[in-house]
Amino acid sequence: MKEKVFIIMGKSSTGKDTIFREIMKRNHLGLKRVVPYTTRPRRNNEKDGKQYYFVTAEERDKMAHEGKILEIRNYQTALGEWSYFTARDQNWDDKNPHLMIGTLDTFKKLKINCMDREIIPIYIEVESGDRLQRSLSRERKEKNPKYVEMCRRFIADEMDFSEDALKAAGIKKRFYNKDLKKTVDEILSFIEDNI
Repeated sequence: MKEKVFIIMGKSSTGKDTIFREIMKRNHLGLKRVVPYTTRPRRNNEKDGKQYYFVTAEERDKMAHEGKILEIRNYQTALGEWSYFTARDQNWDDKNPHLMIGTLDTFKKLKINCMDREIIPIYIEVESGDRLQRSLSRERKEKNPKYVEMCRRFIADEMDFSEDALKAAGIKKRFYNKDLKKTVDEILSFIEDNI
């Protein structure tokens, strides 16, 4: 039986990070967290190795040369090119079920590049107006708000997570994050049923 990797995904400001933290707090299922990598600047409240491993473009290229990168996404942002990627590292080598945050592209690439694992999507949804309000509230807390990038990302998510894209990736189950506790309980139940 293949080891499981559960990927929490959804558009920006759907609560993925909060849901991830809540699931890991109540982790009676023995899930191991996969920490992704990025070349983007760290936000005020982020710590290296917690939300992401923050690396330089040179460090990313070295990892790629060593064959450690399982999937990578590059984005032309309002602030330059940023990479996000998953690496085969110390977090990936054991035989526990894993939990991570990613994108639809992450999900599709890991399904191809990690045939030794079963990749299971957990798709989070929030009404668009609520998402936009959450994005704006979060950005206002930053020392140097990046409103143009916030808007670019919001619009890009509409295409990246279009109904056609979700259908093509085989995403059927959705978790609507209107009530955090209820959403976390539903996801924990789903994970338990699929381990």
